[in-house]
Amino acid sequence: MDMEAQRFLWEGAIPLQIHLHESEVTTLPSPPPALILAPRLGYLPLLASHLKPYFSTALPPGVDTIWFDYKGLPLKWYIPTGVLFDLLCAEPERPWNLTVHFRGYPGNILIPCEGEDSIKWNFINSLKEAAYIINGNCKNVMNMSQPDQVELWRSVLNGNLEAYRRVSSKLKLEAVGEMNSSSPRSRSSMGEVDVSGQAKPGRVPVRLYVWNVSEDFDDLEDAPPIDSWDKVSYINRPVEIQEGRCFTLHDAVKSLLPDYFVVKSLGTAESLTVVGDDKQRVSSEDASDDKKAEEEVETSSDDHVKASYEHEEPEIKLVRIQGIEPKLEIPFSWVANNLMHPEYFLHISLYLKVPQVNNTMS
Repeated sequence: MDMEAQRFLWEGAIPLQIHLHESEVTTLPSPPPALILAPRLGYLPLLASHLKPYFSTALPPGVDTIWFDYKGLPLKWYIPTGVLFDLLCAEPERPWNLTVHFRGYPGNILIPCEGEDSIKWNFINSLKEAAYIINGNCKNVMNMSQPDQVELWRSVLNGNLEAYRRVSSKLKLEAVGEMNSSSPRSRSSMGEVDVSGQAKPGRVPVRLYVWNVSEDFDDLEDAPPIDSWDKVSYINRPVEIQEGRCFTLHDAVKSLLPDYFVVKSLGTAESLTVVGDDKQRVSSEDASDDKKAEEEVETSSDDHVKASYEHEEPEIKLVRIQGIEPKLEIPFSWVANNLMHPEYFLHISLYLKVPQVNNTMS
């Protein structure tokens, strides 16, 4: 990954204006909103160390469990802050107005979050999953020393790119197309070359967030809001890149959504997997072996993704990655190399205008 591009990503931040929910305000006047510049690569609950002291004098008695909502929608804490912003704000809102809660955790919508430890283990487990996708095993992550694991997490927590690069380089998860010619069986971690010199497909870990819209809109400010997570399909699967052919971001999106797009042969076909149960997302325990990491990748399908459309393809209204809206014709290898998150997943937010199917009976 280009150092300058990586530094640009790590320095990315979103201005937040955070209000304490009115039901938790016990003082008059109400406390003013907190203004915070939140790292794009971070996670909202990590802001607790700033927000709890700020609002502490206004809070009612009770046990603090921090959570956030945007226009009444509880925000999933394990999705990076920048991804939430890209997905939920079609027309970027600056500052982004969020509401913070310290009481009444919505356990029927959000999986439990026990502070930094939950977020750390979510990150490490995602890293194991990405390593399995890229290399076929997650041994390098599993075999990390405790000091390296701590340093890697602290580097993400503190936005320390130099420390992150120093530790993550030991994991051998280089970018697409970076070949090591010193070995007779040289490989990039996302694409091998076998002894015959034939390139094998590179595998890019992708998390795709799809919002299906039925109504059309020309301006993003006219896009209807996402008011329920039931309207968002979460697709967790790798994209294969075969060396020697032009493979674009558009190709990648189509390969991730075979029920929507007719995809011509792009190499090895893989089944579409969609996470339908949040409880499959996070485990606070280490993966015991590569098989467990494999099970993280092959998750069950969800019925948000519907049947194929024979006459009209859906229209991609918006693709946003790391706050950028790249052209669909851009080489996917460039996207994978330059817009990856620290856990080696590429997070893509997609607005999809789905043609209406006439189901009325004659």
